[in-house]
Amino acid sequence: MTRNRALSSLSRLLRLVLKITLVLFILALIAGGGLAYLCVTPFGTYPNPVFVEVEHGAPTVGVASTLEEQGVVRSRYLFLFLRLIQPHVRLQAGEYRFDEPLSPWEVFGKIQRGEIYYVELRVPEGSNIFDIAGLLAGLDSVRPEAFREAAGDPGLISDLDPLAPDLEGYLFPSVYRVTRHTTAIELCRMMTSKFRKVWASLPLPGGAHSAQVHETVTLASLVEKETPTAAERPLVASVFVNRLSQGMPLQCDPTTVYAALIEHRYRGAIYKSDLASTNPYNTYSHAGLPPGPIANPGLASLTAALNPAQSDFLYFVARPDAPGTHQFSTALADHQQAVGTYRHRRRH
Repeated sequence: MTRNRALSSLSRLLRLVLKITLVLFILALIAGGGLAYLCVTPFGTYPNPVFVEVEHGAPTVGVASTLEEQGVVRSRYLFLFLRLIQPHVRLQAGEYRFDEPLSPWEVFGKIQRGEIYYVELRVPEGSNIFDIAGLLAGLDSVRPEAFREAAGDPGLISDLDPLAPDLEGYLFPSVYRVTRHTTAIELCRMMTSKFRKVWASLPLPGGAHSAQVHETVTLASLVEKETPTAAERPLVASVFVNRLSQGMPLQCDPTTVYAALIEHRYRGAIYKSDLASTNPYNTYSHAGLPPGPIANPGLASLTAALNPAQSDFLYFVARPDAPGTHQFSTALADHQQAVGTYRHRRRH
């Protein structure tokens, strides 16, 4: 009898333990399901974008707290839970932009993948320092005035071109990723570094890198501003080379515009007073190349300046019947006739 009662008591105890275990299991499932639901449910309302900076080596607790304080996640503990189940994942340092509701799982993944906030600065070929500053005016990054100041110092390129008066010509046209924390000097360093890579890749006649860079880049900038057609650039370069060899003034209109720009007097068109300007960049009043580049040339113009076409051309004028191309001439009379045709067609 005693043994039967003992067995009965043990059986009741086991059933109780099973019931408690089942209840705990169900509660765990409910809690886990609720936690999982919260981890995949978007959260956050943003009247304005929120920026969160993740420092190098920042503890996850600190990151989680900042995300909660900024209203990116409902609770820091959700973010910490995700870290707990992914202990070996690396959180990437940088600044992150949040402007739409995201789940904690999506926030964690964004930081894990390093989707750092940046804007693209697209610098077209032929842009000058003033143009680039204008592009920056529309971005939440480097201030235009800070960029102009940094670009006015040739220090970043003086080892390659000791004659450079500033960084004009060496701010290579390309697409750059800039953040809200990018400084003007950092941007200039990115752009000049890109130029160095492109320059080093060019097959330079005689292999004289630094000896040719100033004249080549200056000539390339004139070529870049004179024609948008890459196939024409070796011919345009040949015209300038031929005029230089004969001691003729280059009479390059874009240099006159640039002279007006640096003196803050450009009015959107070239006037007689601009052509008569004594500014050293004005190639109507000064023989030879200007003191430095007037824009930032691309690869095609640099290549054309290094390898001008073999021609006897001394003149060129735009062709109104084929925008972007030019009529090239050897004799002045032919050039004057081409100019007359150009003016006539523009009027009609």
